[in-house]
Amino acid sequence: MQIAIGSDHAGYRLKEHLSALLERWGHEVTDLGTHSEDAVDYPPICAAVGRAVADGKVDRGIVLGGSGQGEQIAANKVHGVRAALCNDLYTAEFSRRHNDANVLSMGARVVGEGLADEILRVWLTTDFEGGRHQRRIDEITALENGEIL
Repeated sequence: MQIAIGSDHAGYRLKEHLSALLERWGHEVTDLGTHSEDAVDYPPICAAVGRAVADGKVDRGIVLGGSGQGEQIAANKVHGVRAALCNDLYTAEFSRRHNDANVLSMGARVVGEGLADEILRVWLTTDFEGGRHQRRIDEITALENGEIL
């Protein structure tokens, strides 16, 4: 799987850790920054990850920050992105199973590396169920396209 990853300064160390893990698992990783712990604004980085996913350049995206909240919000501003904040295993599973999330957001100040590894594993290996959930994804897409429901 091709995966774009990006973080702000707070998520930098976790980004480096997860990038190495993804490569060990056989994935191709595109690192869109940041490249140090120097303070940086996250919206452009998260937008770049979101665009890579929405444009089909990668299969999935990961955005990381202190809490993951702002990173999720920024990524979700990109048309076609369904970013999910997953700081536990349940939300990781169901963001894929029911919401077909294509961008994972996590908070490096919320989860440790071990839990982050498990969240990532669950998120990458859980399939979208489709069925009644597809109708809801279609409704989300309609909202995104400015259609009135």
